[in-house]
Amino acid sequence: MINTQIPKWVILNNEIIDSDGNIVNLDKDLEAAEAFLEGEVKPKLLRFKTLEEKLKYLIDNEYYEEEFLNKYSIDQIKEVYNIAYNHNFKFPTYMGISKFFNDYALKTRDQKNYLETYEDRLSVVALYHANGDFEMAKRLIKSLINQDFTPATPIILNTGKKHRGEFVSCFLLEAGDSLNDISRISEFSMQLSKIGGGVAINLNSLRAKGESIKGIPNVSKGVVGVAKLLDNNFRYADQMGQRTGAGVAYLSVFHADIIDFLQTKKLNADDDIRLATLSLGVVIPNKMIELAKENKDMYVFYPHTIYQEYGVDFNDVAADIDSWYDKLVENPNVRKRAINPRQLLQMITQVQGESGYPYVMFIDNVNKENPLAMPVKFSNLCTEILQPTITSHYADYDKREDDQIGLDVSCNLSSGHIGNMIENNTIKETVFAAMDVMNSVSKNTELKHVPGVYKANNLMRSVGFGMMGLHGFLAKNMILYGSEESIELVDVFFNIVNYYSLVHSNQKAIETKEIFYTFETSKYADGTYFDNRGAIYPKSEEVAKIFENIYIPTDEDWNKLKESVMKHGLYNSHRLAVAPNGSTSYLMSATASLTPIKQLVEERTFGRSHTFFPMPHLKEAEFMYETSYDIDNYKVIDLIATVQKHIDQGVSMELGITSLETTRDIQRYYLYAHHKGIKTVYYIRTRKLSIEECESCVV
Repeated sequence: MINTQIPKWVILNNEIIDSDGNIVNLDKDLEAAEAFLEGEVKPKLLRFKTLEEKLKYLIDNEYYEEEFLNKYSIDQIKEVYNIAYNHNFKFPTYMGISKFFNDYALKTRDQKNYLETYEDRLSVVALYHANGDFEMAKRLIKSLINQDFTPATPIILNTGKKHRGEFVSCFLLEAGDSLNDISRISEFSMQLSKIGGGVAINLNSLRAKGESIKGIPNVSKGVVGVAKLLDNNFRYADQMGQRTGAGVAYLSVFHADIIDFLQTKKLNADDDIRLATLSLGVVIPNKMIELAKENKDMYVFYPHTIYQEYGVDFNDVAADIDSWYDKLVENPNVRKRAINPRQLLQMITQVQGESGYPYVMFIDNVNKENPLAMPVKFSNLCTEILQPTITSHYADYDKREDDQIGLDVSCNLSSGHIGNMIENNTIKETVFAAMDVMNSVSKNTELKHVPGVYKANNLMRSVGFGMMGLHGFLAKNMILYGSEESIELVDVFFNIVNYYSLVHSNQKAIETKEIFYTFETSKYADGTYFDNRGAIYPKSEEVAKIFENIYIPTDEDWNKLKESVMKHGLYNSHRLAVAPNGSTSYLMSATASLTPIKQLVEERTFGRSHTFFPMPHLKEAEFMYETSYDIDNYKVIDLIATVQKHIDQGVSMELGITSLETTRDIQRYYLYAHHKGIKTVYYIRTRKLSIEECESCVV
């Protein structure tokens, strides 16, 4: 007979709320966490007499790699483990402890016993990524066990394991237009999906529907045909059935297939074109906004005719459409057709309301602030990664031609806990620790089977440090999200984070004598990146009190940094990117990312049971929380725009709407976000909308 008895910890966790959804007893959550520890973890945790015995077992049975441990003495390894255990860490929520032991902790191959505690996993992360530097390993474990920051899920999950996946969260690939290029992109998308990465693909250079192939007109199947192929790829390469592969295709609004592209997500889309798994993203330049405001026709273009006329991929044309637009409109050899930009914007918002897609990237806002000379053309699954790419072109091997390998993107991510970093007065230490881990990930990632990713990782060493816990920290300090004080707080905080990330990258360049590819042509090299940057001090009494014991870099500090960067360079092409934070926010007992909460008590379904996650500090600060469906979205945009000033990549911004808001309201949010310099919009969520998110990319 099957045992259907519900575990005590599930019952306790479900007693947080009553049958009507009212919060009745928050203490039950801690009781559930303690019950899970006593009833599930302790009986199933495989125990050893000594650490030496445990490590020997894990190495001999091929659970751990041996090489990284051999870089330390056993006394050094013990000291790192002791720092972790002496902290006496306890998960304060049932969601946190159950998430860790169900999804992150190493288990025996029959899945019956746990081989690691939280302290063990973090110790391995510290030892591995310190690469034999004992002092660094001690700094890392202190920062990790204090929960000042967390590496992304793939890093926590895979570090130190003998049979591991990759450390990288997601990838960005740029597709060329030949069948060779499409075939390789299709192959790469499956290979990267197999190892757990979310994959974004820029489809701008593909021929539109009805273009010619080998001079024969009206035979191209267009972007949707390739998107459908990719959709099937991600469903097939589903990470051994654990979860569906995750991908997104981006297309410029000036591509002739843009309307067909959007229709793949409409509720009434035919099965022949419906994209079940593949997400959509659209790239919107200023030119479209300008034409929409003036109520003028907007021309969309057929990429192959542009390539035939100018020898330039539409990927590159679309990234600089302002310079190209009039020339293309006036050239009779370039095929084009007119559409109404207002109707297109309405269609984008209508499809958003129906499906949650497309994501939106305002490309001119991105490249206006882009420190590098190369343009950014598209983003990733969570819209926070904004790095330049160069299209690869793959040869006909029977002709003995060489591939032309461009630059693609891999995402090496970590996220800080705003509240802990401020309360522990460890902003500098946390930024340095996170950068050390991410640099280690970059160094230990060799995806040679995806040559554009491999090449760019070696040349650019880009990383993305983000942040979580903002709304919870604001509520704890009796500051309303979106208030002047909240905007002031993030302005001060992220200015400090940006400063220390630059300091670390500059010091790494001095230490290694390595600077990222194209540094010499960047705004860092000529110093213009530092224009209008300097000390930002609190003005209000509330925010000043929060930062009263924290050192704020002065104008003199910024000037010295500018001189050092111009002289010695930077190790990393990119440093900061704020991801949505999925699973790791539960481990950190934090509100996710920088956007407002969606529920006072979040409900998740795992298997046949419901798990509830009360927001931090709910007992004492419930009245300070407003959900994303209640907060004025213009205030959310104002706050994220303030953060964005300090972030060299993007901020994954979500907006919440109610059923009372119309597509016209969504259009206004888009236009206001564009006006405020927002680079990307991730999801616009309604209470009724259920979306399968990419777990690979939400850190």
